[in-house]
Amino acid sequence: MHYKFNPAGVCSMQISFDLENDVVRNVRFLGGCAGNTQGVAGLCEGRDAEELIEILEGIQCGNKGTSCPDQLAKAIRSALEE
Repeated sequence: MHYKFNPAGVCSMQISFDLENDVVRNVRFLGGCAGNTQGVAGLCEGRDAEELIEILEGIQCGNKGTSCPDQLAKAIRSALEE
């Protein structure tokens, strides 16, 4: 299923991804630091959703209290709870 998430506290304006049998695919960030978000998206491709939450959750960007990877973890958690 395809999901869209509007992150808070980061430069990215939207995160979209597919979740198929708890496997994350096709992660895309709208906005944010292009190199970093493309790197995160590529590293997430085909990985287990719970594993990604464990890896990404709590990552900080400066003093923002969150980051694009942390927001992706929140997005994945939200999708799993649906």
